[in-house]
Amino acid sequence: MAWPRVFQRGTLLARFSHHHVVVFLLTFFSYSLLHASRKTFSNVKVSVSKQWTPTAFNTSAELPAEVWTSNRLFPSTEEATLFLGTLDTVFLFSYAMGLFISGIIGDRLNLRWVLSFGMCSSALVVFVFGTLTEWLHFYNKWLYCCLWIVNGLLQSTGWPCVVAVMGNWFGKAGRGVVFGLWSACASVGNILGACLASSVLQYGYEYAFLVTSSVQFAGGIIIFFGLLVSPEEIGLSGIEAEENSEEDSHRPLITGPENEDEYEANYSIQGDSAATQVKAISFHQACCLPGVIPYSLAYACLKLVNYSFFFWLPFYLSNNFGWKEAEADQLSIWYDVGGIIGGTLQGFISDVLQKRAPVLALSLFLAVGSLIGYSRSPNNKSINALLMTITGFFIGGPSNMISSAISADLGRQELIQGSSEALATVTGIVDGTGSIGAAVGQYLVSLIQDNLGWMWVFYFFILMTSCTILFISPLIVREVFSLVQRRQAHILSE
Repeated sequence: MAWPRVFQRGTLLARFSHHHVVVFLLTFFSYSLLHASRKTFSNVKVSVSKQWTPTAFNTSAELPAEVWTSNRLFPSTEEATLFLGTLDTVFLFSYAMGLFISGIIGDRLNLRWVLSFGMCSSALVVFVFGTLTEWLHFYNKWLYCCLWIVNGLLQSTGWPCVVAVMGNWFGKAGRGVVFGLWSACASVGNILGACLASSVLQYGYEYAFLVTSSVQFAGGIIIFFGLLVSPEEIGLSGIEAEENSEEDSHRPLITGPENEDEYEANYSIQGDSAATQVKAISFHQACCLPGVIPYSLAYACLKLVNYSFFFWLPFYLSNNFGWKEAEADQLSIWYDVGGIIGGTLQGFISDVLQKRAPVLALSLFLAVGSLIGYSRSPNNKSINALLMTITGFFIGGPSNMISSAISADLGRQELIQGSSEALATVTGIVDGTGSIGAAVGQYLVSLIQDNLGWMWVFYFFILMTSCTILFISPLIVREVFSLVQRRQAHILSE
């Protein structure tokens, strides 16, 4: 099979200017900082659970017993753990609802303003939630819930905006490998959050929130003054103009069922006039685009599994194996390392094949085996880290592909050529649906673990991974059939 022209003789690198590099780095680190603040919460769960539990159950607490009596927060660590799962759930539900809204807003307002506002305001909420309340010794369940709901809404401005900006600067050619590498931003954010939290956790969990929120606020200021949302802002041609002159770009990665290998250049929602004013498509039109609903439902199941590792992995390692919280935080980094490698490598392979679904299918089938293997990991940190990396490769890799490269493909397919203002909306739909699934999953994980144990949690993960394959199975069959046809045509031509 001949490689796409974009990978030959350095063509991919030749397409990019220093502006592309700056946009790549700014969007990468902006979302990394958002994820770092989320990861901080999962990394300090053990400390928070102890702090919210009466001294009868908490010999390490330094606060007087009347604090617990007056606030009546939780009578036991089990109830504190269940409330932490509830906080994860309300955060993800508000995050999911916010994604649908933020995608629409991002396609209608300046993406830089929306992203900067979300980062700075979210940092302030995180500071109040984790630092200010502890400094004031003010503990209230309703306040925690309200703050975390607001934080979810504000954090939802991040992903649709950064994907839309990246989609404005990077075209279809090489998008799988570029977005595969770029989508490591979430995993890098997890690693950053884990390192920051573990480095100051000995002084109190409030300092973990203080450090990450301060860095995130500074990042929001940098984004406001430094991010270019599209090439047109500095007089460069947009990627649509570049793609129309590239033969490779005329072979879509996301297609409808009737024109798998044919490009219909005259079919467009907005019409053929390129000079007309760009208009954002409606939410209903975005939902009806080919592939949006199947990938959204699949991502709901996959993000449930991926975010369960994200939220609960340090707690699982500490609770199940009895390892120290700081050690569990550092060990959990290996899951994100696997996700980084998986997203990049699988994105590269999908670019070579010019198809996404078959690569996802193979990875998800192997993910089932990796989940079975990790669920039986012995009490050995080296073996656990290895199995964790493999699991991250096959779970985190496909998750990164769907949320970044595939979302960008869906938001820039042929049906909306005349409307570049669909990227944030489509990304919001895919990621929003995924976050709804993840929100339900976090409460179910805490419920299943409390009643049945961790092994049944892994059975639940295997079921959800299988459902992911089921939802995209029509796309898998269609794209595999297309690859077979292309291969037969290539053989006959020789």
